[in-house]
Amino acid sequence: MFIKMKRNKITGICLPEYPLFLLEGAALIGVIAYLFYDSPIAVAGLLPLLFPYYRRRCREKHEKDKKELSAQFREALAAIITALKAGYSAENAFSECRREMVFQFGEKAMITGELGRIEKGLENHVPLERLLTEFAGRWEIEEIREFAEVFAIARKSGGNLPGILGRTAEIIRDRMEIDTEIDLLLSSRKMEQKIMDGVPFFIIFYLGLSTEGFFDVLYHNPGGVVFMTGCLAAYLAAILLSDRIMAIEL
Repeated sequence: MFIKMKRNKITGICLPEYPLFLLEGAALIGVIAYLFYDSPIAVAGLLPLLFPYYRRRCREKHEKDKKELSAQFREALAAIITALKAGYSAENAFSECRREMVFQFGEKAMITGELGRIEKGLENHVPLERLLTEFAGRWEIEEIREFAEVFAIARKSGGNLPGILGRTAEIIRDRMEIDTEIDLLLSSRKMEQKIMDGVPFFIIFYLGLSTEGFFDVLYHNPGGVVFMTGCLAAYLAAILLSDRIMAIEL
């Protein structure tokens, strides 16, 4: 099952380590029920929104983890190439790299855990090429996949492994730096998007608080319920559209 591993790829349902997202979704549904319908009964009708919210937050967390791991992998590449040039075998270079990553990022860092998994696999006589391919498959990060493929080809060809991997690492690091710059340029737009997502709630809350009875005509009657439901649907559609616009593949 895809929910079995701690950090498997997102395939529709989030991993069981994020119960906080369910609490966030439940709280948000309560706020919507209050602002749009002024009725606790509306919570039952809005509960189906909890699942897509959960998936969205899990997807965001997964993407954040991927970016963090990519940055750590860039540092790991430099450590691996340095170890290879110093005369270490490929297997020992990854073990040395893990110790370096523990020093830089700590024992609980994602790259440390992944390199630890590779180290354990090597102790069980699993080929390094297979371990790197599995590492790339777990995260679906393009740079890790490319490195695993180049490593496997270089290992089979018996060429100058440090030289081949060194040139590959330079290309990968340059591209990752460009991706980081693009992501920094988009970060302000993403923050603006999050602020705009909360504006309708603030407007409804402010008008309801400052003008008593302003929304009474829209509450507790069929016409008002239909109207507010239409507004809520338009709001959710706008969020989905903004997500698609900001979902730029780097």
